[in-house]
Amino acid sequence: MTEPEPKELYSLLIPLRGERLLVPRMCVAEVIAFAEAARNRDAAAPEWFLGSIEWNNRRVPVVSFDGPTPDERKSKRSRARVVVFHAITQKLKGGYYGILTQGFPQLVRVNPDVLGFDSEQGVPEGFPALCRARMIHEFPLIPDVERLEQMIADLPAAA
Repeated sequence: MTEPEPKELYSLLIPLRGERLLVPRMCVAEVIAFAEAARNRDAAAPEWFLGSIEWNNRRVPVVSFDGPTPDERKSKRSRARVVVFHAITQKLKGGYYGILTQGFPQLVRVNPDVLGFDSEQGVPEGFPALCRARMIHEFPLIPDVERLEQMIADLPAAA
């Protein structure tokens, strides 16, 4: 009798400036070109909240945890993308939010042979991540999407 094949999960490696995120493919609704987010936020909003963009006739809040400065956005506009996520909690009224990336996400197949927990490298302070994974020669962050959605929902300008 043969061994059953290991279970695989199609995932995306999402490039940020200094990190990469690893998320299940099913969490992502679409990847779109970045258009300057409408700055419908007050001056007290944290730097990571870029504002909202129009997507499929919805206002979608967009965040960036290590995205480009405004000058870099102008010079690298063609590379900047927004990964639109399906919200997994009921905290966001619109049901979606976006994360600014530095290029196209890479589709990867994840299974127990290539993915493990990395206990040596830490998680950047203030970054909503559950942990850092070890994936062959990559060390992506696994985002804490529940915490991230709560952070966005707590912003008056994102409502």
